Amino acid sequence: MQTTALLTGRGNNTLKDKNILEVCGKPLLAYPAEAARKSSLIDEFFVSSDDEKILSIAQDCGFKKIKRPADLGRSDSKHVDVIKHALGVIKEEGADPDILVVLLANTVCVKTEWIDECLREILKTPTISAVVPVVSDLDHHPYRAKKKDEDGFLEPFFDFGDRDISSNREEIGDCLFLCHNFWVLNVKKSVYTDGGLSPWKFMGDKVKPYELDWSIDVHTKEDLIRSENWVKANL
Repeated sequence: MQTTALLTGRGNNTLKDKNILEVCGKPLLAYPAEAARKSSLIDEFFVSSDDEKILSIAQDCGFKKIKRPADLGRSDSKHVDVIKHALGVIKEEGADPDILVVLLANTVCVKTEWIDECLREILKTPTISAVVPVVSDLDHHPYRAKKKDEDGFLEPFFDFGDRDISSNREEIGDCLFLCHNFWVLNVKKSVYTDGGLSPWKFMGDKVKPYELDWSIDVHTKEDLIRSENWVKANL
């Protein structure tokens, strides 16, 4: 199966130039890029962005440039549209990936071994539509969420009816949150299918979790500090 890596990042962000800000002496996007480049299971490498600085730095990391149209560089642009546009360009260049490793440019929390383990899951079981990193967070379980009623008082976010929901987090079941570091997609069973799991329908309906202890994607200066600490402890 042909496997392609696609690094994605746009230039128009609240934290200016966040994808190329330095973390421990390297541009932020270099961390996912280098982790992917070290994988022996990935055949080709592409970067999709509307920003020439991102494209240039990624090219220096060994990624072929895909310039996004302006309508895919907005804050409300959908990742699925970016992925489909990039796949169209990749196919025009003669490649037709079976597996796409989508790398997000604004994180340091990517290891080659994680990518490879997720890839091997799909290679072993081709009926899987995607393998994606997740973290467990019972403190923010949706069953514990509240909202305001019309009088401004708290009420349960969900209507539980007669169900008795425990206040002990260990008793309310799994709560896994999708990481925004990388996603491994079985292209024909995910991107181009209907009926995937909301809100990331492009991942298909057979999504396997790959559990991590912690992950962070950068949106603030504080996130950069936390990222530096992670790099010093893990890389």
